Formats: sequence, structure tokens, C-alpha cells
Amino acid sequence: MTRITRCLFALALAALPLAAASFAHAACPPEGRDRDSLLALKSAGFTVADDGARQALALELVDCLADPDPALRDGVAYEGLAAWLRADALDAGTRAALYERLLPRIDPAARDAEGFAAPFAALVLSEVARTDRIAAWMTPPQRAGLVDAAARYVEGVRDYRGFDDAQGWRHGIAHGADLLMQLALNPALDKPQLDRILAAVASQVAPSAHAYTHGESERLVRPVLFVLQRGLHDQAEWSAWVARIASPAPLASWSQAFASEAGLARRHNLRVFLFALHAMLRESEVAALRERAPPVLAALQAGS
Repeated sequence: MTRITRCLFALALAALPLAAASFAHAACPPEGRDRDSLLALKSAGFTVADDGARQALALELVDCLADPDPALRDGVAYEGLAAWLRADALDAGTRAALYERLLPRIDPAARDAEGFAAPFAALVLSEVARTDRIAAWMTPPQRAGLVDAAARYVEGVRDYRGFDDAQGWRHGIAHGADLLMQLALNPALDKPQLDRILAAVASQVAPSAHAYTHGESERLVRPVLFVLQRGLHDQAEWSAWVARIASPAPLASWSQAFASEAGLARRHNLRVFLFALHAMLRESEVAALRERAPPVLAALQAGS
């Protein structure tokens, strides 16, 4: 390799990160469309009479889930895909293709510098998961793969940004919790898979790096409620799970939380989660869920 060739090769390598960072929304709007036409589609209730055109557009909108424009990302791509999935307007092939295209985007190792791609991939995957729980179409390996990917995504979230006046939502924790909730509702999941969901929730109940202010704690409660509703965990297992999340470790006691911002954030997050969990259990119309409230109340009263 000549010196010139080596230099050109090095320059090409140096350009790769920039290319990767911009690729996520390079195809939004899809070819043949512009922003105005997509907003008009939304105004028309996402009506696409031609079935083939609708299936194709659904896949084309995947790249818009990473677009920095909230009107396209949230208002068109997410809302359109959710509307079609809930209306059973996307066929099995399109649903499977969405699964395959979105799953890599929630891998914690995937590049997502702007922080939009992964949370909105998780949110649409929650709608894909919903279609499977309503009428099963995933194979057991596909479903198991989604459970594992969803749990790893939630556990790996370190971008805690919620809403921004200019950029709109990211909300990675809440969107990941929505995906876990749809999976927890699926009767095809077994107890080890439900345990995986509980472990993922536990990992983000009380982070010390950020104080939740955008409803994340309430969203994290929902998959827990539906895991409990399955009735596969006895009271001892439930009490042990609550005790684990309420532990002050590595602090010796929760009173030490008042000595640092990180400690205060963690205590705040835990208490909001426990308050929400206790309220939802106590007010549930399901007697078996109401019976799960005492350990949660005990954790609150213990001073967490």
C-alpha cells in the first residue's frame, strides 16, 4: 500500500462515524415524499387505500423514527405505525419486517448520538408486541429474542432525557417500560421471562444519575402490575423483590442519601415508584393484586 493510498484509507475510516451518525434519518422523508405530504397523511387519519402502498410506506417510515423533527418522528412515524398496527392494517410480513428492522436499533451497543432512534424503536416495538399478544404470530424464538432485547435495552439506558420544548420526546425509560408492559401482558411468556422483565424494571427504578420528572416511575410500575397479575410469583418472591429494590445499598442507610445529589435523586426515584406502585395495587379491582400492597407500604414506612 502506497503512502497516498494509506492516507486515503485513513481519511475514509475517519469519515465513517459521521456517516453512521447521519444515516439514521437519511431516508426521512421517504423517497417521493416531503414533510408536507407526510403531515397531510396524518391529517387524513393515515388513510392509505392501496394495501401494497401502505405496507411499503410502513417500512419506509422506520427511518423517520430517528428524525430530529418531532412532527415527523413522533407525529407521523410513530403515530402512523401505531395506528396501522392497532387497526390490523399491516400484514404478517410487514410486522415481521418491522421486528427485524427495529430490534437492532434498541441494542445498547447501537450508535444513537441524538438519542431518538432507540426510544422510538422501542415504542413501535411495543405496538408490534401488542399485535402478537392479541393474535400470536411470533415464533417462540422471536418472542424470546424480543424479551431479551427489551430487557437489555431498558437496563442499558443511560440517556435519561425526557421532553425538550424544541426537540420533543426521547423518553427512553418510559418507552422501554411500555415495551416490557406489552410483553408482560402476553400469556405466552413463561415465569423466567417474566423474571427477566422484573429484573429490567428493577435496574432502572432508582438511578442516581437523574431524577425522574416525566412520569417514568409510573410507566415502570405498569409491567410490574401485569407480571403480578399472571399469578406466577408467590408472596415471598414478591416481598423479596420489593426488598431488593428498596435496599439503600451501597449506602448504609437511606439517611445517607441526604448527603449527595446522587443519593437524593435515587431516593426520590425510589419513593415515587413505590408510591405509584402502592396506589395502583391498593386501588386495584383485583383482590390478588390488593394483597401485594403491604410489602410496598412497609418499604415506604421503613424510610426509603
